[in-house]
Amino acid sequence: MAQTQRKILVTSALPYANGPIHLGHMLEHIQTDIWVRFQKLRGHLCTAVCADDAHGTAIMIKADQQGITSEQLIDRVRQEHMADFKDFLIGYDNYYSTHSDENREFSNYIYKRLRDNNKIAVRSITQAYDPEKEMFLADRFIKGTCPKCKAEDQYGDNCEVCSATYTPMEMINPRSVYSGATPVEKESEHYFFKLPEFQDFLAKWTRSGTLQDQVANKLSEWLDAGLKEWDISRDAPYFGFEIPDAPGKYFYVWLDAPIGYMASFKNLCDRTEGLTFDDYWAKDSDAELYHFIGKDIINFHALFWPAMLDCAGYRTPTGVNAHGYVTVDGTKMSKSRGTFIMARTYLNHLDPQYLRYYFAAKLNASVDDIDLSLSDFVQRVNSDVVGKVVNIASRTASFINKKFDGQLASDVSENSMIQSFIDAGDVIAQHFESREYGKAIREIMHLADQANEYIADQAPWVLAKDEATLPKVQEICTVALNLFSILATYLKPVMPQMVADAEAFLGKVLTWDNRSELLFGKTVNAFKPLMARIDQKQIDAMIEEGKEAAVAAAEAVETSQATTETELSKDPIAAEISFDDFAKVDLRIALIAKAEHVEKANKLLKLTLDLGGETRTVFSGIKSAYKPEDLEGKLTVMVANLAPRQMKFGLSEGMVLAAGPGKDEIYLLEPHAGAKPGQRVM
Repeated sequence: MAQTQRKILVTSALPYANGPIHLGHMLEHIQTDIWVRFQKLRGHLCTAVCADDAHGTAIMIKADQQGITSEQLIDRVRQEHMADFKDFLIGYDNYYSTHSDENREFSNYIYKRLRDNNKIAVRSITQAYDPEKEMFLADRFIKGTCPKCKAEDQYGDNCEVCSATYTPMEMINPRSVYSGATPVEKESEHYFFKLPEFQDFLAKWTRSGTLQDQVANKLSEWLDAGLKEWDISRDAPYFGFEIPDAPGKYFYVWLDAPIGYMASFKNLCDRTEGLTFDDYWAKDSDAELYHFIGKDIINFHALFWPAMLDCAGYRTPTGVNAHGYVTVDGTKMSKSRGTFIMARTYLNHLDPQYLRYYFAAKLNASVDDIDLSLSDFVQRVNSDVVGKVVNIASRTASFINKKFDGQLASDVSENSMIQSFIDAGDVIAQHFESREYGKAIREIMHLADQANEYIADQAPWVLAKDEATLPKVQEICTVALNLFSILATYLKPVMPQMVADAEAFLGKVLTWDNRSELLFGKTVNAFKPLMARIDQKQIDAMIEEGKEAAVAAAEAVETSQATTETELSKDPIAAEISFDDFAKVDLRIALIAKAEHVEKANKLLKLTLDLGGETRTVFSGIKSAYKPEDLEGKLTVMVANLAPRQMKFGLSEGMVLAAGPGKDEIYLLEPHAGAKPGQRVM
């Protein structure tokens, strides 16, 4: 019996627009896509939207480093993200950007509603400030030495070694990750959302069934501890939307990011007949709204977001579905081990449906982490998808094609097994609906086992040897292909391309409701292989590419940091600086006491420099122009007071000066005869 059609809007968390999609991202987008495809397969009006999260300091700085505008960066990254999602068979109805007119309008409108309802406070705060970049710094953009355990290269709020928490100004030798300058404290006026005034509302809303119990319990701890006002403003320079009544102040990226869901949907509504924004977002809407997110951003979606929506006069989500992280072989994804796998790296070697199936087999409705065990991945895909499901069709289709010209039997003597497969769809549907994909997959594979046992017991390959038993062969294969058709229907949300190929073979578009419409008497098309087994060599090649990409990325960053001096000759003269600025640069004569290759680095040499009693280590991108043995004993000039930079290959404690167009034409600056290590260059 067909269900009443539901109106459902679904979103995934917005990927940040400053880098590529990796398999950690793909968990969420695959989880979302399976649920959306399932709802559409059931005949519901389900719309899925997403967008790139395109604002913030990090994007502004990265664009500056690449010599392009922030708009150019986010446009390029958005195209890359869209290509990755498309190739992973993620079927968003609209994929947009938070840097849009619609998002600006909604952000301004919601802010004004909060302001007019007296939910915005304004006060001055003290923050770390980069005096060279002339910008305020978030804690994560400050690094230094932990004041407790003395671990180097720690972030400005907590130590990853000893777990100590502190302020940036409490660190030893704090430095801006952008300029290397020592931060100073500076006051600025900020705007705050009065979240504590929504304490009672959120206490009820978080226990309304909208959240998983694990999440609601965690939020209860935060609510019991007392909510704090939320800083929603950032100072210029900042890439984002300027606050309407506050020149030079910008909305914090996390204010307009979830509003991006509304903006993306509005953009789709404006281009789609019959789709109306207010039908889904109005206070009295009877539509359903679901967010799929990672557990690390639950506070934004389950505290700030519903409070903002309620205050601004909009409806709140029907459900906020949080998931855990992805680990690989039981540990955190690692670039050095090649297991921090980018979506494109995976696609270069493997069918996306393998990962869709594996994630589905592991996913449930909890926020537990998901482990991608590569050996289990290979075994499960080969055994379940190829060895069980596809095997049903491949073992029987050849008989139908060769012996009966593709014609299935018009009737079978016993179809109780077919009916049991149809009936199982009700339980499988419940599992998909509740996001218990792993349970759904187990049910499907249990049915696949039964189908294969049936084929093995009936042994059509034996019966096909005798003309007298050919009608029985046709009947057996007809039963098997109907079982396959039903299983393919259940797997359609998970493996859409494989099932599309199966539909071409069966001559039928599969939906949840038509699974009981059997193929008796129908003609099927020539069978073509649906899925190939995974070869371990594909996994090995993917991991190796991941390692190479990680080394190349690290080297690109470090070469950029270590060889800025070699690039100056390619660029126009930089903007003028004052004599006082230049006087800050401490240039010293240095003796190259030792020069050596850096393992796995194509451009860097490691130099040990003697400054007349003090030794420094500097990494420099001059490998293409010099052999290490030719450098040892030479004098050169270095910037001695440049803030140290932690690189993949070690700590670089300065910069040697060089000139030239680059590549093989790089020349280290050498002082005149008689210069001594440690002498200052005037």
